[in-house]
Amino acid sequence: MTLVAHAVLFTVFVWWFTTGLIIYLDGLPRSTFALSMTVATVVLGVSLHGLAATSADTSVTGAYLAFGFALAAWGWNEMGFLMGIITGPRDTAMPEGATGLRRLGYAIQAVIHHEIAIALTAFAIIVAVGDGPNQVGVWTFVALWVMRLSAKINVYLGVPNITEEFLPPHLVYLKTYFRIRPMNAMFPISITLLTLAAVSICNQARLPGATPYDVTAATLLATLVVLALVEHWFMVLPIPSTKLWEWGLTSHTARAQAAGVVPGVVDPSATIPTVLAPTPAMLASFLEATGAVGLRTDRAVDGGSVKSVSPAALSTIVPFPTPAQTTHRRRP
Repeated sequence: MTLVAHAVLFTVFVWWFTTGLIIYLDGLPRSTFALSMTVATVVLGVSLHGLAATSADTSVTGAYLAFGFALAAWGWNEMGFLMGIITGPRDTAMPEGATGLRRLGYAIQAVIHHEIAIALTAFAIIVAVGDGPNQVGVWTFVALWVMRLSAKINVYLGVPNITEEFLPPHLVYLKTYFRIRPMNAMFPISITLLTLAAVSICNQARLPGATPYDVTAATLLATLVVLALVEHWFMVLPIPSTKLWEWGLTSHTARAQAAGVVPGVVDPSATIPTVLAPTPAMLASFLEATGAVGLRTDRAVDGGSVKSVSPAALSTIVPFPTPAQTTHRRRP
């Protein structure tokens, strides 16, 4: 029982802490990203070496080390993505009106380099571990990959909570690839498969003759799957999951304030039309924050597009920038 309790607590803590750490690092100024990724790359190299060195170690310590090395390798991929270094060839918003296969194609282009990097890392881990008896590292990384793919697909299809607060300013365009919907057909399938996987892995720890290594390895993996299940439920339940990582989001808030940006409205490095297709209230808030003056008398914003309106509708028109402000489309 002690083995199980220790493994559960260890996994929960590492999941919480490493998630918050990556959120904090990707919210720092972009000038820090090179150093962060350099350190992460060194850690990745050490992790691959560690996975090879522990591949024959079927002790409790061996299980923990392999699990930790796989998480570190996964963290390298997450940092590369959230820092905008490894994403995809498409780094602009989803074109308005894109549907079906066209929308899917754009979404794949936005993240394909990240998926390729994950696949290459998985291959490197499989090669490092080989046919050694300690396969915890391989299964940990593969489980993280499958669970992240499931989360991406669900966010793409549509869920009520997309936790866009975790996106750093330079990735704000990805919000246009998400959908906010009460439910999608994939979500019940994801929940069912994750639940079955967690139960199946837990049962491995209860098999007759299970060694301390077997119990520890199964508990580490099962807890990780359960946490992924919790993250999936965060997508649909009215639970403020951001509270868990408020300390990590402090860097995002500080960066937004330093750039004079209204949090959640626009990325300071992106052009206004390609960021969000803003609502009137959002656009008004942004323009007011940037010191815009004057009033349109013949146009209004509706769902991100501009259309003519009658004089009677002008009571809710938002401010527009002065000529000096409209001479540039990007802010440094």
